Amino acid sequence: MPDHEAEYRIGNGFDSHCLVEGRKLILGGVTIPFEKGLEGHSDADALLHAVCDAILGALAMGDIGRHFPDTDEKWKGCDSAVFMRESMRLAAERGYCVSNVDATILAQRPKMAPYIDVMRERIAALLGVLPGCVGLKAKTMEGMGFVGRGEGIAIMAVVMMKRNSAMKSSPI
Repeated sequence: MPDHEAEYRIGNGFDSHCLVEGRKLILGGVTIPFEKGLEGHSDADALLHAVCDAILGALAMGDIGRHFPDTDEKWKGCDSAVFMRESMRLAAERGYCVSNVDATILAQRPKMAPYIDVMRERIAALLGVLPGCVGLKAKTMEGMGFVGRGEGIAIMAVVMMKRNSAMKSSPI
């Protein structure tokens, strides 16, 4: 079987953004009450960005910056759910769908625990999977580095893609 028709593909993604005054904090499609938000060209949803990177990586299609460059005014202020839907469209076009995703939010503040379940549900809806297929957890950095100093938030994500059984071949 050619490697482009692999039954499963794994991708990993990473994103980080600085925390700044005057922006909403949006993670996983959820607005989280906080005095700062993430700086970025779009809505700066680093969680959705990392998941998109993982999907695109699993498909060997580069990263989010290649598909949605911050040099394109079309993406200014854009809801990152648009990036997720487009990444899923590219996956479906190539005969793949998401099996599951696991992500870790690295943030000293605010506490993420109250928002984890609603973020999981939002991500699951965007991916077309059950919430039980979305693993999400948050960690502090115990005061270390830019995250620990409260200067930003970072996200790590891994996605498992599976071949859609209805597809017989892939253009990859």
